[in-house]
This record gives sequence, C-alpha cells and structure tokens, in this order.
Amino acid sequence: MSGVSIWSLDPSVCHLNHGSFGATPLPALEAQQRLRHLLEANPTRFMLDHYQPALDRARRRVAGFVGADVAGLGFVNNATSGVNAVLRSLEASLSPGDEIVITGHGYNACRNAVSVSAARCGARVITASFPFPIEDPRQVTDAVLDTITPRTRLLLIDSVTSPTALVLPVEELVSALEPEVEVLVDAAHAPGMIDFDVSSLGASYVTANCHKWMCSPKGAGFLYVREDRRQKIYPAVISHGYNGGWPSTGGHIHTQFDWIGTDDPTAWLTVPDALDAVGALQPDGWEGVRRTNRSLCLQARDLLVDVLRIDPPAPDEMIGAIASVPLPPSSGSAENIFDPLMADLRTRWAIEAMVFSWPGPPYRVLRVSAQQYNRVEEFERLAQALGSELSD
Repeated sequence: MSGVSIWSLDPSVCHLNHGSFGATPLPALEAQQRLRHLLEANPTRFMLDHYQPALDRARRRVAGFVGADVAGLGFVNNATSGVNAVLRSLEASLSPGDEIVITGHGYNACRNAVSVSAARCGARVITASFPFPIEDPRQVTDAVLDTITPRTRLLLIDSVTSPTALVLPVEELVSALEPEVEVLVDAAHAPGMIDFDVSSLGASYVTANCHKWMCSPKGAGFLYVREDRRQKIYPAVISHGYNGGWPSTGGHIHTQFDWIGTDDPTAWLTVPDALDAVGALQPDGWEGVRRTNRSLCLQARDLLVDVLRIDPPAPDEMIGAIASVPLPPSSGSAENIFDPLMADLRTRWAIEAMVFSWPGPPYRVLRVSAQQYNRVEEFERLAQALGSELSD
C-alpha cells in the first residue's frame, strides 16, 4: 500500500489535523476487526485465555518502541487518563500549600485535572509562563525553574505542547528537578513524532497516546512509572487488581492497570499492527517517517508565515511534525477553545486544521500536522484559503 492508500481518509478533504485524533492505517483496523470477531465468538474464552498473553505481547512491542521498562508500562485509554491516574494517586501525599507547577501552554483537559486534584487537597497550582512566538528553548527552562520553590511537589510538563506545537526541553527540566521534584511528562504527541526514549528521560511518570503519531486505533495510550514510584500509583478506576483478585501477576503496574472492568481491549492489542503498517512506508522505517513528516511540517510552516507576512514563531529545533502560527486577532466569538475560522476552513475549503483561541479570545493560533498521507500541495491550498479568509 502507498502512503495515501494505507488510510481510509476522505479524499475530498485536506486532512491537516493528524495531531488531534490521529488516523489509523487499514491493516491495523483490519486486525482490530479480526480480534473483535474472535472476542464475540467466545467472549469468555477471549477474556480469560486470549486477552492477557496478547496484551503482554503488545506491551513488549510498545515498550521497545518507546524505550521503556516493560514492568513499568501499563495501557490506558489515552494520555488524559494517564495524567488523571497519577494525580489521583498523589493526592493523599499532598498537603495544603504544596504546589503543582504547570505551564501556560498545557493541554486544557490536563490543566482541569490538576485544578480538581489541587482543590481536593488544598494544593496550589502555579503556572510557568513563557512566550509564543518564542526565540529559544532556554526561555522555557528558565520560566519553569523560576517557579520552583521548596513547596513544589510536582511538575506537569508537555513534551510537545498542544496549542502552540512546541517541542519543549523536557530532558533538561527532568535532569534539573528529579528526584526532589517529581515530573509528570504529558507526552501525548511524542512517540512516533520525535525521537523519544522513556528510560533515558528519567521522569517519574510519562503518559502518552498511541492513537496519535503511533497511529493505533482510538482508545490506546500508555502510562509509564519509574521503578521507585510504582507502588503508589493506581488507575483512576479501581478494579480487581487492587486486592490481587485478577489479574494477579506481572508486578504492581500490570496488576492494577491491565483490567479495570469489561471493555473492548482491541485498540491496545493492535498497536503493533499500526507500528508495522506505518513503519513500512519508509525504507528506513520509523526514523524515515519522523524525518519526512518533520520536513513537510517545516515546509508547511514556511508557507503559512509567508502568507501571514510574519517571522517563524519558533526556532526549527522546537518543531516536530506539528506547527502553530499566530493569527491576527479574531473579530468573531470563539466557542470553547475553537475559533470560528476553523469551521470556515472546513465548510468553505474542505480543509481540516486546528484554530485555537489561545491564550484566549480574541487571540488565536492555527496549527497544522504533517503525516505520510499529506502533500505539500495541501498546505499550499491552506495558505491560499487563509489569505482569502483573512482578507474578507
């Protein structure tokens, strides 16, 4: 299959928003459907006999892909679930006046989770602010480290930010803070998009999506917990593993996370199929996938800044396969976090691209993604549409 035919995307639409929800290659969808048939043919046998060995095989493959210790990796539905699991587990150890540091570029859902957990235990949420446009990743490091105090207990930091699409210097921050300050890395966009090795990173907690740049079916993500932190981390949904009811082997993380109630586990089990399908699109495998996606993304970014007549808002070293550009302030009203221009691009131009209200109305950013199914002509069409929309 070619880089285009491997997906079942609507060919009449320019799909420039892979970063939000991913897109699953057909071989992985077909493998998932085969597993669903197997599950429904004999649900009892599947869950009691087939599920755990298949899960262990998938876990080994994912752990190898991200450089993680297998014993510390548990599957979750998505990175937001992983963030919630860590925060809920840490609430009992937080005291009134303790501090959780986040950034002004964080994912809204995870910022909400921090706010709720902090309110439960009387902790304070401290926001590290750094600019966008940005000139140097040291601005991020300085901004975060300047917020750290003796009361800081946890830093929640994105490996790649969602609204502003910046690759952050997470390694430097982890090295500066751990183990005195625990670091939770929201790596939702990292695996499959940038070079990413969980063990060498050294953070206490890393959670990520498989459905984004690893291209698995929706509902697959993982949480990795460093060995010295594992015994205190539990899923947000407590189930049989809490008292060793079932499953009862594989270490604490596996016991707690492998079964949290009856669900469709086929997204987890078919992550290897997605990795195989996408990796085969380039002669040098996933290294080539990451390289070509990033090259196309930088081309797209340059097209957009040209039509906007602005300088690139971030250095190339802070760009992966997604890039954001600031837009002129909006004259319309935003619904939630999405600017009306996003709907206009969809309905008038058949283009799917993210337009966030960030850091809040009327300010906004346009974010594009580059995946193997994209072509530079699609980004040229976006640049044309953007020039037209902004001139109206």
